[in-house]
Order: sequence, then C-alpha cells, then structure tokens
Amino acid sequence: MPRPQRCRRICSAPEFTRFSAENGADSEPVMLTFDEFEAVRLIDLEKRTHEQSARRMDISRTTVTEIYESARTKIAECIVKGRPLIISGGNYRMCCGSAACCAGECARLLKKDMTERGNEKMRIAAAYENGQIFGHFGHTEKFKFYDAENGRITAESIVSTDGSGHGALAGFLKANGVDALICGGIGGGARAALEEAGIALYGGVSGDADLAVKNLLEGTLRYNPDVRCSHHSERHPDSAHGCQSRGCGEHKCR
Repeated sequence: MPRPQRCRRICSAPEFTRFSAENGADSEPVMLTFDEFEAVRLIDLEKRTHEQSARRMDISRTTVTEIYESARTKIAECIVKGRPLIISGGNYRMCCGSAACCAGECARLLKKDMTERGNEKMRIAAAYENGQIFGHFGHTEKFKFYDAENGRITAESIVSTDGSGHGALAGFLKANGVDALICGGIGGGARAALEEAGIALYGGVSGDADLAVKNLLEGTLRYNPDVRCSHHSERHPDSAHGCQSRGCGEHKCR
C-alpha cells in the first residue's frame, strides 16, 4: 500500500494562473500544480537550494527535486509546443501568515539547528537606528547584537559597521558570530551572501528592535520571507508579511 503523500506548504500564491502563446490558445492546456509553481519560484526565482526549498515546503529534499523536475518539464512543453499553461490544484496548504505557520516555524528550525550543533546559544543581529529596525540592510550603519540562550536574551551590544555595505555586511555579521538577522528591505545579492554565510534572514520587519528580537525568540515575529529591495538608494517603509496581501489561510489538503 503506497504511503500517503505529504501535504506541501506554500507561502506565495501565483498572481497569474494562466499563460498562453498568441497562436496556441486553442491547444490542450498543461496543468501546473500549486506545489510545482512553488518549487520553481523558490529554486529558480529565489535561487534557493533544494534543501532550503524542502524546509520551506515542509517536505523532503528528494520530493522537492521530483516536484521541480516535473514542473520544468511541463514549462518546457508549453514553451516548445506553444500549449497554454494553467496553474491549479495539487496537494498543498497555504501559509496563513500567522506566527505558528510561518515565523514560528522558521524560529523553530533556527533553534533546532542550534540544538543539533550542541549549542542552544545564538546571536541575533538587528539592523538598527535609534531603537528601531533600520529600513534598508545595505545602508545599515549600526547593528544591535543580542546574545540569547534557551530563548532568553543574556547580553546586548550596539556595533558600528565601519562603512561596510551590501554583500560585505554578510561577512561582517559572520565574523561576529551572528546566527540570525532581522532587517527591513534587503537586495537579492545580500540575501544570497547571507545564505552563503549560513545566517537566517527575517526581512520586511519594522518597529522597535528589542520587541522584534523578543518576538523572534517567542516564535511570534511577523516578517516577510520574500522581501525584496530593488532601489538601493531608498529607505523602505513598513512591510507586512508577504502572505497577508494574498489572502492566505485557505487549506487545500484533504
């Protein structure tokens, strides 16, 4: 008897669900499931590894690879043969945007990683300005470091970046033993540098820095896992969780 298929978690629903070539609209459509869409979004657009994508979707790495390869084959068929593409269905559940579903899950994974290394201590950095989360990671002049153990803050310090910017800041944080970063907007290059450094990112956050760190440790931090910063000369205003504007919360698993 086959093992039941595990429901796949999706945090970003597609804004467009149908694509077709001008002269191929009458062809039989290819059906791309929501979980296949999510795998392509995470791996091809966000440049995440299959292991990272598996954690985001709450499934195994081998399953992510299977889903991704299936999706790429379907997309290739649409491009080569001009068949319409419809995104619909699949065995999935939508992230509801709550701390328990998204932020809390990522905080749990972060603590799990620390525990597996035999160390429940962690250092959290917050992009910092006048007690608030600074709006643009690449222009951060100061970080506030929070040392925590077993979910409690044990020490705090404010450190100047000495003019470092963008990708160089990831090296600065790594050199200072940072495990997780809380910030506002952040560019794609800096995101990649943080991933390479093994630093967990909690972007799209605004407001009081101390409260944000407290919420992260409690698993209640609201943040945007898909935050992007496309204009490096601008500061970015408050960002809500990426799922909220998409009406998440609907569960499709049966």
